[in-house]
Amino acid sequence: MDTLLTLLHTPWLDKPVWAWLAFIAVVTVLLVLDLGVLHKEEREIGVRESLLLSAGYISIALLFGAWVWWYMGPRSGIEYYTGFLIEKSLSMDNVFVIAMIFGFLGIPRVYQHRVLFWGILGVIVMRAALIGVGAALVQNFSWVLYLFGAFLVITGIKMWLAAEQVPDMAGNPVLKFLRRHLRVTDQLHGNAFFVKQPDADGKLVRCATPLFLALSMVEIVDLVFAVDSVPAIFAITSDPFIVYTSNIFAILGLRALYFALAAMIHRFHYLKYALALVLVFIGTKIFLVNVIGKFPPAVSLGITFGLIAGGVVVSLWKTRGQAIAQQA
Repeated sequence: MDTLLTLLHTPWLDKPVWAWLAFIAVVTVLLVLDLGVLHKEEREIGVRESLLLSAGYISIALLFGAWVWWYMGPRSGIEYYTGFLIEKSLSMDNVFVIAMIFGFLGIPRVYQHRVLFWGILGVIVMRAALIGVGAALVQNFSWVLYLFGAFLVITGIKMWLAAEQVPDMAGNPVLKFLRRHLRVTDQLHGNAFFVKQPDADGKLVRCATPLFLALSMVEIVDLVFAVDSVPAIFAITSDPFIVYTSNIFAILGLRALYFALAAMIHRFHYLKYALALVLVFIGTKIFLVNVIGKFPPAVSLGITFGLIAGGVVVSLWKTRGQAIAQQA
């Protein structure tokens, strides 16, 4: 018993093992409830259910942040909430691209939750690897933060300039690569990612379905967006526990909110400009440390929230009266 208690209190990445296990347990319970109870049967998810699910995820994320505040102190609590807000906001742009993927590949709403759910498992592993590498770099080479800062400023400027551009799904190199190197069926086969079909010689071969292409594309999109969001949160805090937990809670909740956001994503058009300003602000903040000192966490949170809230308000005002889009 004493050995177990000692092991649980052993620090791992600056936090006791029991804290990491507690977080993993919460995420596991949420995923089991999501797929095994709430969505055991394949069905369409409506906007109302999407909003209720998202509210539940956000509530749990905020409660976890309150625990971080109580256990690790106010500074860590504010850093967690700032990271959560940044990741949540950046991921909203992710929703637009995912909706385009589903539309281009003809994935009906009834199967979209399955793709998003299994995509989450990939995100959990992928973010853990990226954040682990990022934490090691920051701890061993402090100047890496300046590279992160420059990258964020450049990314913010590019996001601002490309805000009006629409991704070309037909010409996407990843999609072309997958179609060249995989046998892909022309039609969906229920909720299957792979099926066996006869080839030209009549031999049964394993083929990917458009549902698998959608899953692969969603994972690639998550990787691309992680390249932006992970440096952004490391610019707020170098604590791997706060970086990882805020990232995962934000993504979990956004997947639940997807079905509501996808129907009204056109109402948040100007949010992209606000997100671009957030990235430029966070990146610039790193270079200003030696000039005006470190920004208080509360100030960073306030400016970030103000920019994002401003983007949402302007978007809703400019697009007022527009109808909710219908998904396939």
